[in-house]
Amino acid sequence: MTEASKLFGFVQLDLAGALPLADGRYVARDDGEETVLVIETLGAPAPSRRRRRRPRESDANGDPATLPLARVTVIRSTDSFATAEDATRWLEATIGDEAAADTLVTAGVATLNRALHVHAVVSSDPHQQAASPDRAAAVRIGYGRGEQVASGEWTTARELDVHGGASRRQRREEALRPQERTAAILGGREQLEVCETLLLRTRADLDAGRNREAALQLRIALDALLAELSGAVDDPSHSEDMATLESRRDEATAAANSAIQGDLTATQLTQVEELTALCERVLRRRRVLKG
Repeated sequence: MTEASKLFGFVQLDLAGALPLADGRYVARDDGEETVLVIETLGAPAPSRRRRRRPRESDANGDPATLPLARVTVIRSTDSFATAEDATRWLEATIGDEAAADTLVTAGVATLNRALHVHAVVSSDPHQQAASPDRAAAVRIGYGRGEQVASGEWTTARELDVHGGASRRQRREEALRPQERTAAILGGREQLEVCETLLLRTRADLDAGRNREAALQLRIALDALLAELSGAVDDPSHSEDMATLESRRDEATAAANSAIQGDLTATQLTQVEELTALCERVLRRRRVLKG
């Protein structure tokens, strides 16, 4: 069977706005698996002929500007099929299994975020953000021929509902919690702890497979949390978790020291994951009990 006649499964996201990555095809290899990332910007405005335009009067009642759409297609070499029947069986099985679909979408987003992270580092841009499925205008899983999917097109695809699951009331309540605290912090009634920012970076590195960076972040994040949240909540579970973190502080230090020299051991990676989850639990409990 020729490569051109093969069918390939894919995950596709439509994201509002253009990505910092230039349109094109990017090949990523990890543990022997090859993944092709295709970026295409749809509806982008034509570039200005002049290098600089003069400011013009803004119309308060005018229509908002139209945003381009970034179409991201992630194709894995492992998801290839000899016949349409095989591809259809794979697609229906994946769509019919919520966990399998989530795993596939998560892997696709991870590939995109890896590329965005690399681009941010090589271009020295500290402000680029990661993508996530719940911010996508559309998420699809499907299959098509090689050149077809490499152009962002497909033979068959199913669109996923990535915004469903909880009731409207539950989604509103979940949205209001961070909204209320955001307002309180911006209004000067509360403040962000340093450990919150550091742990967020630790989690982002862990989820992206940047284990050495996560270990280095965790060491200072844990020190900050133990200093900032000591006695912050009058709760036995809080005191117990804080005591556990204090007793395991050396594990974070050892993992960070190893990260400076090279890769973590499997045991150290497990320790970093456990300590990060425990720190996050402390933060969640503090937010709930403090209101």
